[in-house]
Amino acid sequence: MSSKASHQKNVFGEPLQSCCFDPATGIFRDGFCHADSNDPGLHVVCARMTKDFLEYTLLQGNDLITPNPEADFPGLQDGDRWCLCAMRWKQAFDAGLAPPVYLKSTHEQALEVTSLQDLKSCAIDIH
Repeated sequence: MSSKASHQKNVFGEPLQSCCFDPATGIFRDGFCHADSNDPGLHVVCARMTKDFLEYTLLQGNDLITPNPEADFPGLQDGDRWCLCAMRWKQAFDAGLAPPVYLKSTHEQALEVTSLQDLKSCAIDIH
């Protein structure tokens, strides 16, 4: 486990759990949705990609499908887990296209952008 993760909390105020190691996600590509001052996009929502969400975000100008090896980005497909920008997740939620989330792996700073109630309504790790 990343030492950085042990100091960061999820939306429940508990230690942040990993999101995904394959593909390696997070701003540091270490598998965790860390909050970091060098990440203006606040990529802190751990989500399972859906075809609908990937198409939605592509239409918004953010291509998460096409691999970009220079940026250490493998390209995503339906079923992959990824640390999403909290604002994009909220936009997709408002459009009825938010992907499911893993709350134990979603950083507490996501609550600055969206509510715990909205996140819980899409949660797949707390039933």
